[in-house]
Amino acid sequence: MSIPIGRERKLLSNLRKDNWWISPMLVLFGLLSFIVYSTWAAWQGEYFWWSGAVNAEGFGGYLSPFYSPPLFLKEGMNGIPPISHALFGVWPDWLWWLPGYSPAWLILVFPLSFRFTCYYYRKAYYRAFAFTPPACAVGGIPQKDYKGETGILLFQNIHRYAMYFAIVFIFILSYDAVMAFFRNGEFGVGVGSIILLINPILLGAYTFGCHSFRHLIGGKMDCFSCSYAAENAHSRWKIVTFLNRRHQMFAWFSLVWVGLSDVYVRLVAWYGHQGIMIDLNTWGI
Repeated sequence: MSIPIGRERKLLSNLRKDNWWISPMLVLFGLLSFIVYSTWAAWQGEYFWWSGAVNAEGFGGYLSPFYSPPLFLKEGMNGIPPISHALFGVWPDWLWWLPGYSPAWLILVFPLSFRFTCYYYRKAYYRAFAFTPPACAVGGIPQKDYKGETGILLFQNIHRYAMYFAIVFIFILSYDAVMAFFRNGEFGVGVGSIILLINPILLGAYTFGCHSFRHLIGGKMDCFSCSYAAENAHSRWKIVTFLNRRHQMFAWFSLVWVGLSDVYVRLVAWYGHQGIMIDLNTWGI
């Protein structure tokens, strides 16, 4: 039996004997789950911050990574930082159209643009959602002409620029991780502190293992041993390459963890608003 090649191959036709469909199915489920949850979480506009302090004007507290940094805050919402914590103050009237008066809509576009255009994620969702093709040596959706990433898909080229925004967010979330060890200026440790500390570590491993970052570190060099500067660049390039070889793993670990971070902060904030503390911590609250 022979399988047609190229454009003549029928959808899902293959000679593979393994369970090739498991990988795209898991990717489809994982990405859809994150899309649904993150959209719902961004729509809420509340219960994304917790401090537990009587006077919450001091620094510290748990802040969901979906809402960091809070650019504007709407007064009267539950489970949000004090208005003084917003970079630009009170929610402006001209942003009335954003669902839930949620600052997450102003934030998520930057990290998501980096992930959506990531080389690994492009392979993942092209296979799982578009079937182009769904797996190696498996027939995809028939096409008259293969045009690659042209036309509307040219926007994928923003990846190398979105990377700089992603790096900035790592520093922002690292600051949030430090703040998670304080409650109104008092140092302590809680489960949420550990969760929010791990978050930028995983995001950093994912971002600094990016193909674009690897090219930024080691690109444009024909010889790594021709000068002292080139040797230093080679050392940095090898570190990035170590992360790059595990890029898929960190892509999923960081995606799941950032979602779990929001879930945890949201639960702590919601239960805390009801007078119930579910976060184990050294502050005794």
